[in-house]
Amino acid sequence: MTGRLLLMIAVLAILYGCGQGSFLPEQPEKQGDVGRAKTGTPEAADQQATTQEMPRQAVGNTQSAPAKPNYVFILLDDMRKDDLKYMPKTRALLAQRGMSFDNAYVSNALCCPSRATIMRGQYSHNSGVWTTHNSLIGGLAAYKSKGYEQDNVATRLQAAGYRTALIGKYLNDYKGTSVPPGWNDWFAMFGQKYFDYDVNDNGTMRHYGTKDSDYRTDVLRRETLAFIDNSAAGGTPFFAYVAPNAPHFPATPAPRDEHTYDGAKSPRLASFDEADVSDKPPWIQWLPRLSTYQIAHIDNLHEKRIETLQAADDLVEGVVNKLNNAGVMSNTYVFFTSDNGWHHGEHRIPREKWRPYEEDVHMPLLVRGPGVAADSTTAKLALNTDFFPTFTTLGSIPTPNYVDGRSLGPVIKGTSTAWRSAILLEAAHRRSYDKRPVPGYYGIRTTDGRKYLEYASGHRELYNLKTDPYELLNNFNTTPPSGLAPRLQALKICAGDTCQQAEDGQ
Repeated sequence: MTGRLLLMIAVLAILYGCGQGSFLPEQPEKQGDVGRAKTGTPEAADQQATTQEMPRQAVGNTQSAPAKPNYVFILLDDMRKDDLKYMPKTRALLAQRGMSFDNAYVSNALCCPSRATIMRGQYSHNSGVWTTHNSLIGGLAAYKSKGYEQDNVATRLQAAGYRTALIGKYLNDYKGTSVPPGWNDWFAMFGQKYFDYDVNDNGTMRHYGTKDSDYRTDVLRRETLAFIDNSAAGGTPFFAYVAPNAPHFPATPAPRDEHTYDGAKSPRLASFDEADVSDKPPWIQWLPRLSTYQIAHIDNLHEKRIETLQAADDLVEGVVNKLNNAGVMSNTYVFFTSDNGWHHGEHRIPREKWRPYEEDVHMPLLVRGPGVAADSTTAKLALNTDFFPTFTTLGSIPTPNYVDGRSLGPVIKGTSTAWRSAILLEAAHRRSYDKRPVPGYYGIRTTDGRKYLEYASGHRELYNLKTDPYELLNNFNTTPPSGLAPRLQALKICAGDTCQQAEDGQ
């Protein structure tokens, strides 16, 4: 009886939607699971894997392998791409000493789905983690119920000899003293407060109060540097997943950084308080022009956010200095990115993420490490599905076939030739900041700058980002989405290797 009740709840959750749409964007029916067909060299399945799929063989693993590289993966929370200009140390130590990605994206611009994608290398339509809070399709509950804590980037790296650490935010609604498998060091924080919060320190609950030294990002910095120190001393390759909550609301700056940007105003992009939204879907047309009060609030939050980023800037500086002092910088990759962006009044949206617009899906991404040319840039499309296979491939570790992404190794080393020409954007139905329902969507973004969006309600948007970077003119009613609609259909049902084929237009 309990199982039947859970099934009924799941069906209702998926069917409940907005207007004509469903909770999730309408997804084409898979025929015989053709979308999950795999290619590649057969290898023995990992005993800890939760699926029976065979792993893709790692590249360059035929001779005695060199020392495996270390990874420090720094993941900020709700940071926009244009916020990077307020982090001078990060730009100097990572961008100027490594590679900047001009076109890095997240597929589902919400905290938990994005982080689940990083852990599993899967689009949301394959991971099944669509929303933020605990439910059958969201939060830690969805992630855990599918067995993902037993098989993810951490378990794979640990099984290959890596010393692993999660330091900071894990997944939404995580709490308690449990420590998932795959992590040698576990320092997971609860909630979003920057002072007066709890931490699960390897199974022991610790409370941090209101002293300056308890400031959340600074505590993470100290824990990260200690982990690097201990790992380097032991000569073991390491993977540090470092996840501050900056600049997420309430965006409390460290005391030393208060007033650093007094009076700073949020970006005034051409789409800020957009004058004419008649070409936009109804949930944008409903929004009034921003009031003086709303604009003041947007500016105030922006000031707090960028002041909050200063401690994260110090964290990056501390990591690089520690890697140098420990003598491991030459064999360590440092990745810096965010889980999703944030709206500061663009298209009249005063505050929010999740939307398919550039402010939410377009991410900062910097990489420094061995073989990465200093002060280099790339225009190639990168996605948060790519981090998992990048870490395994650079470490000469087989990548499981359930992974949808591809290794960024050839891009950061300047050896890539053919590359994806499109990525998928997707999200479930959600209530916006004003409690109005907004339907789920699927979208495609291509290398030539086109973005085509299909909502579950039947509404459509089409933009040319080359000529209209702020998405002011929806061309759908005047310009058919030539070639984009069928490519989007293929991306909706892709899985594993077929995602690479769909992204490549095959």
